[in-house]
Amino acid sequence: MTTTGADTARTAGASRAFAWLLVITGAAGLLASWVITIDKFKLLEDPSFVPGCSLNPVVACGNIMKSEQASAFGFPNPMIGLVAYGVVICVGMSLIAGGAFRRWYWLTFNAGTLFGVGFCTWLQYQSLYSINALCLWCCLAWVATIIMFWYVTSYNVRNGFLPAPTWLKGFFDEFTWVLPAVHIGIIGMLVLTRWWDFWTS
Repeated sequence: MTTTGADTARTAGASRAFAWLLVITGAAGLLASWVITIDKFKLLEDPSFVPGCSLNPVVACGNIMKSEQASAFGFPNPMIGLVAYGVVICVGMSLIAGGAFRRWYWLTFNAGTLFGVGFCTWLQYQSLYSINALCLWCCLAWVATIIMFWYVTSYNVRNGFLPAPTWLKGFFDEFTWVLPAVHIGIIGMLVLTRWWDFWTS
């Protein structure tokens, strides 16, 4: 499928359901980023501080916050979330207000969510197999990012902003929910099997 000049110039809004999904997932991610950022500052002030979400040897947010991976770009990761999830909320609210955007805007937004889900995947691997701990607030951000990525991708496919065969458009029309459900389910199974002895003891 090729993109015509008309496709490039065309603007598209979105349903209220999709707009609210962006607002809700953005708010969930922003909440998680905010709490982690506050706890990170407290930890920097007092190395003995124990975050409220450090519940046991596995669910140990403090271990995550103290790791090198928690500052992958030289500053605390949740600071990225404070900006990125805020942008998602703004896009959702704009759509609720009747906003419509061009193809380049939707593709840029999609690229942002792709980066987000890719970064989350790296953090998930590090959390499970390198740091050996889980952060519940991080998990909330992961779930929010996964959901928004698949629904934004579905939107772009269904509206012809991303080239795709007819059968794929039909699949996204009916079964978009399957993809985030399977994605999150796989992560859940990895978490379950990684610490199976702990969960079942």
